[in-house]
Amino acid sequence: MSSSNDKNLKFFQNHNSMNGLVNFIAEMRTCRIRDLEQKRVNKELANIRAKFKDPNLNGYNKKKYICKLLYMYIIGYEIDFGHVEAVNLLNSTKYSEKQIGYLAVTLLINETNDLIKLVVHSIRKDLIDSNEVFCCLALHAIANIGGRDLSETLVEDIFKLFTSNSVSPFVKKKAGLCLLKIYRRYPEIVHVNEWAAEILKVLDDRNLGVLHCAACLVTALVQNYPDQFSGCVTKVISKLNQIVVFGDFDARYLYYKIPAPWLQIRLLRILQYYPPQSVLKKVISSSDVTIKNHNQLNALNSVLFESANLALHVNPTSPLIEQACKIFGTFLNGKDTNLRYLSMETMAHVAATGDPLKVLGQYQNQVIQCLSEKEDISIRRRALDLLYSMCNRENARVIVEEMLNYLSNSDYEFQEELVLKIAIVAEKFVTEYTWYVDVILKLITTAGDAASDSLWFRVVQIVTNIVDLREYAAYTILQALRQPHCHEVTVRIAGHILGEFGHVIVESPGCSPIEQFMALHSKFGLFSSATRSILLSTYLKFINLFPEIKGEIIKVFEAYQYVLDTELQQRACEYLAIAKMDNEQILQTVCEEMPPYPERGNLLLNQLTKKVNDTEDLRTWTIGGKEDQKELKEKREQLVVQDLVSEPVQMKSVSRVASPTSKPTQNLFDDVKLQHAPSTPEAIIANYKKLLAQPNGVLYEDNYMQIGVKAEYQGHLGRLAVFFGNKTKFPFTNFSVRESFDSIVIEVADRVASIIPATTQLHQMYNIQCDSPKFVSPSITIQFNCDGDFIQIPLTLPIILTKFMSSCVLSSTDFFTRWKQIGGPPKEVQLTVTTTVVDIDKVSKVIGGASFSILENLDPNPDNITFAGIFSSSKGKFGCLGRVESNREYQVCDFLI
Repeated sequence: MSSSNDKNLKFFQNHNSMNGLVNFIAEMRTCRIRDLEQKRVNKELANIRAKFKDPNLNGYNKKKYICKLLYMYIIGYEIDFGHVEAVNLLNSTKYSEKQIGYLAVTLLINETNDLIKLVVHSIRKDLIDSNEVFCCLALHAIANIGGRDLSETLVEDIFKLFTSNSVSPFVKKKAGLCLLKIYRRYPEIVHVNEWAAEILKVLDDRNLGVLHCAACLVTALVQNYPDQFSGCVTKVISKLNQIVVFGDFDARYLYYKIPAPWLQIRLLRILQYYPPQSVLKKVISSSDVTIKNHNQLNALNSVLFESANLALHVNPTSPLIEQACKIFGTFLNGKDTNLRYLSMETMAHVAATGDPLKVLGQYQNQVIQCLSEKEDISIRRRALDLLYSMCNRENARVIVEEMLNYLSNSDYEFQEELVLKIAIVAEKFVTEYTWYVDVILKLITTAGDAASDSLWFRVVQIVTNIVDLREYAAYTILQALRQPHCHEVTVRIAGHILGEFGHVIVESPGCSPIEQFMALHSKFGLFSSATRSILLSTYLKFINLFPEIKGEIIKVFEAYQYVLDTELQQRACEYLAIAKMDNEQILQTVCEEMPPYPERGNLLLNQLTKKVNDTEDLRTWTIGGKEDQKELKEKREQLVVQDLVSEPVQMKSVSRVASPTSKPTQNLFDDVKLQHAPSTPEAIIANYKKLLAQPNGVLYEDNYMQIGVKAEYQGHLGRLAVFFGNKTKFPFTNFSVRESFDSIVIEVADRVASIIPATTQLHQMYNIQCDSPKFVSPSITIQFNCDGDFIQIPLTLPIILTKFMSSCVLSSTDFFTRWKQIGGPPKEVQLTVTTTVVDIDKVSKVIGGASFSILENLDPNPDNITFAGIFSSSKGKFGCLGRVESNREYQVCDFLI
């Protein structure tokens, strides 16, 4: 054993000049117990600390000691020093030292570490360095460390590297992938609208490696910015035509006779987000050949599957689809697990976009056989998805029966999903509702705890809404109750259905009121408190339906008046009080038959809907039939939420002389200068303008969220809380707020979390400081993912100059003396507002809401207003005087400030 170690040691010593590091690692490996290892580590840490205190320590030794720290860190010891020395190595001009510096920074410093600020300058220096190797080390570090601050600071430099014509392909590829990593993590800091044109130019690059990296980036970007990247369609088709049809490509990218297969896949995927023409016929037809070389076959089939997906996107009825499905059918009989998996996934796509039986009906039995695949759970899951997608009214009964047979032996991991799919298929393709009831009861019995509450909720909805089904459902569920093994979900369904419709079967044998009650009550003590609560409600309904068994039921209520469970106790007491009332009208009102449920969507479908991982490409289709694609299509066609306030007109200095022909504006605040303020519905604009005159309120609201603000100002300082309320039943993920401030100091005091749970409100706090009266209202952009949607909401915050005003009371003499001292333009501005009715009281309230003091009785004209205030900034305080001169004849108001 020792001789073997000696040989390894000699090998490392011959190939590495850091003998001290090699010896240290060898000594660590000889430690047989943890205590000896800990003792050796402590000794080495003490030695390294002493060495780092030497101001003359050279780069080689720093590198050696940093490597020792990294080794100790990798094997599990906490390292709390050496970070600064690692950062110093980044500034070295020697590659070996800089490489170790970057390795240490990547391992020891994460995105939340305060030391990240120390490395930004060094990394940026290497990014713009002419040394390509140093530049690549910097790109690796940015991608691996991540972090908002680091990414936001360097993203423009990375973009310039990626789009520069003077940078080598080696660097451009890494820059493109680094930019992709940043976009996936922090999409809001990538200026897509401004950079789209330059990114598209990279798709013309002759180097296929650079083109592939650019295609990866564009694939991610087109999912949320299809319009900005619509120009990629022509470029992508041209490249595919060049590679596949004309064979014009670098020979180095020929992989087992397949030209650039991974690039072809990426380009084909991009086209699936647009309605393009194609070069698919040659790709698919050339795939129908017998190839024995395994690597060549994998490359060819990879292109085939992506080509079929694109062909479905372009024209689902194309003959190419049937041709491709024949090839996929042969794969189903093969032994290659990957080919079977991908074949069934693509066939599910076929079923989702066209007539499934026309093309796939002949493969139904083969897919059913895949459910019994013993070795690979992924094959069973994909077969389940394909059967679900293939279902229609012709084959639904067969497929449901096969799924039910498989359910009892299915994998626990997707039992709940299987239950949902059986229930959805049974409902969607039902021809006789009696069959549907039988399927659901068998499903509940077989599934056990995998049957969720959504299942019995949906059954109750259907039975309630279909009058002709009530008698059969009530009778069948009563028989199910009498089985020796009855699941809790069955009892819940029985409780609701018999309580509502038990009277329709009282004439049937074995269905008398007392028999119904006894069948339910025999299960009462076997299940949870929630189920017993349902049954107590059912018993109250029985008193209304069947007065003859009232005595038996009152005994139950009396028995449960004093149980420890507060829910059961409260129900029993309340129901007992109602049952003993002399006035039966109250009982009848309480137990009134439930009205039909409104169709607000299928609960089961909502539960089944799969969420796409935040960093994955969005699907262009979803598991299921053609009808299931409608919702996905609608979501993809939704426009990004519009900005919140209308485009402004900037205030201008004008002549003090007012006239009816002056250029009018429509509202007092219409001329406030706002940044990024596109048009929005009038109600949204009204919310914003209300907040200009009041400290708190709702700024924005839609179906997803409500955004409110609450502010307080004192002199030139202020605090603003922005509240984000999630109105949906889905969490907001990747939630971020990007700020844009100009000429005003705003600090984020408390940043909101990246995840906002369903029906939850969180807030973000800002500290504000005004340095000058000349500033643009700050804006924020909110971005998040919700239920597969990417939402982006640009907003302008209600922070304007008047927020830093305070009241000031002046006498008539002081006011007019100071007015004359100020003089005319440029220290005076006039604004003319045209209105249908001159409402001086309303104007006065608006001015008061802007923190000005209304000065009474200074102007002899009662239709005029004089006001004053003090503007505060960090540089001092400034007085502000104003007058409003109204003209009722011309229906205008002149604001002189």
